[in-house]
Amino acid sequence: MPPDVTPWSLRAWPTLLWQAESGTFVKFEHLGTRVSCPLGGAEPPAGQTVWAAHAANGDAGMAWDWIQIARGVVAMADPMSLVTNLRLVGAEGSVLTAQQSALVLNELVRALPWQSEVQRALHAANN
Repeated sequence: MPPDVTPWSLRAWPTLLWQAESGTFVKFEHLGTRVSCPLGGAEPPAGQTVWAAHAANGDAGMAWDWIQIARGVVAMADPMSLVTNLRLVGAEGSVLTAQQSALVLNELVRALPWQSEVQRALHAANN
């Protein structure tokens, strides 16, 4: 992961308003994945992954914790704890609630190849 981009540093990025119903507006790219609990420890492998995109009105970032739940299977540790600078707006122009935003953001995450990036980071951390 680039040293200047951590999951919590996304909170300092300028807020980017985005119309939730517009579909994926930009292509998110993998910035980095950190393994905080490698294989062989008392805890299952876990870490964070960070993704970002450049849109016409600014940069968007998303980060979340992941955990390995079985060999070769990783999942978001908490789908409600995604860190982002995106502020989602509904069709009528009001800002979505945290729960409404979580549904949209999790759809964005589902469309990303993040599990393969996590597997790559796990492999690198254990070799």
